[in-house]
Amino acid sequence: MSAQQQVITIDDISEENAPAIYVAGGLLPFFEKVRAEVSSEVPDLKTAKGRARIASLAATVSKSKTAVEKPGRDYLKRLKEMPKVVEAELREFVNKMDALRDATRQPLTEWEEIEQARKDRHVDNIQAIKDLEVFGATPTAAAVSQTIAQLEAIELGDSWEEFLPEAAQAKDRTLSLLRAIHAERTQYEADQAELAQRRAEDEAREKKEREDRIAREAAERATREAEEKAQRERDAAAQRAKDEQAAAEKRENDLKLAAAESERRAEQAKREKIESDQKAERDRLKAIEDQKQAVENARLDEVARQKAAADEIIRQQEAREADLEHKKSINRAALEAFVAGGMTEECAKQAITLIAQRKIPSISISY
Repeated sequence: MSAQQQVITIDDISEENAPAIYVAGGLLPFFEKVRAEVSSEVPDLKTAKGRARIASLAATVSKSKTAVEKPGRDYLKRLKEMPKVVEAELREFVNKMDALRDATRQPLTEWEEIEQARKDRHVDNIQAIKDLEVFGATPTAAAVSQTIAQLEAIELGDSWEEFLPEAAQAKDRTLSLLRAIHAERTQYEADQAELAQRRAEDEAREKKEREDRIAREAAERATREAEEKAQRERDAAAQRAKDEQAAAEKRENDLKLAAAESERRAEQAKREKIESDQKAERDRLKAIEDQKQAVENARLDEVARQKAAADEIIRQQEAREADLEHKKSINRAALEAFVAGGMTEECAKQAITLIAQRKIPSISISY
């Protein structure tokens, strides 16, 4: 403990000395002092003065606690506000320094942007030269020739600045590629023209051969159709004679079948009449038998019901007798207990009777 803390009392705690007091172990001396003060005497609980002294000492502890806690809470509140002040101050300082840095570098930044735009322009122009060798689809020789003329028209001079060597290299390389493509497409188109001419000659020859074949096939087809027509007429005449004979035979067969069907239906109607009469007789006999069985079932049900009713009456009578015997047994045990307790048998019987009839409040016999 420092010399300053040794002389500071609880009443001396203030905003100025709070940083030196509210530290780890800083409040222990004040606690020890209060504990020594309240522990130095042992008041007598047997006297009113002693009991009042104990209450006074406890109040002293509470007062000392408040005197130390309140300045500490105020100091803690200031400490909690301090980070906000520091943060706001630092934020303002950093923002100002960033703005100053950006303003200081602004001329260089503007120059870099202009320089980058200049370089990007040259790079884009060089890429445009390279892109001339790329076609969306297979080009014609004329399209390639037009692209070569477009590339040859691009002038290379001081305007390209330090990118002049790269631009010249890109132009020469692209021209070489385009000229190679032009030569390849020129040869390809010549070959295709020759191939198209041969194909046209082949198609003309095939067309004549096809027309000759069609004419020959038409003559053969006309001859064949005439022969087929004559054969169809002969076949039709033979078929008509055959159909007429078949129709006559069918009519004769239909008449025979109709007579047989009529005879079969008559026999069927006769059989169905016999079966119907037999079924009606069976149904009549079964109805008589069912009626007899129903009467017998009703009689048996009534006998069973009467027997069940008699059995229930006997069961209820036996249950009442068993219950009565059970209650007599309990009442007899209670009677014996009363007599054993000193009551006369008459008094005991009277008591049990009154209890059983529920004439004695709050007392009952559990059967």
